[in-house]
Amino acid sequence: MKSGLERKDDFQLRRAHLANLSDEELKKRFWELTEKIVNPMIDLAKKYTSPSIERSVLLRMGFNSIEANKIVDILYKKDLLGHGVGNVILKISKKEKINYLDAGKKIIEGYPCENLF
Repeated sequence: MKSGLERKDDFQLRRAHLANLSDEELKKRFWELTEKIVNPMIDLAKKYTSPSIERSVLLRMGFNSIEANKIVDILYKKDLLGHGVGNVILKISKKEKINYLDAGKKIIEGYPCENLF
């Protein structure tokens, strides 16, 4: 079904500035542009998060409300909410090579997460 609007095929014109780039250069450009787009969102997330938002993230990750409250309280006191509680948990999970739910429990047990960032 046509909408009555036709777009002129100008692909070759729009890609002219990319035509001479190698695959590696295209990938590099892609990631540079991606960072340019994503970095402001990361800054906003760091500046405008709250304990309730972070608890909500943990609930969606599978923690129960008691665990979520404890984890958020601990990370709030350590001034790590701006990094995102999910991010903190995933960093611990990767570092210790454990399940992320176990990583959250490690925070409750006193895992020293201040040195992750």
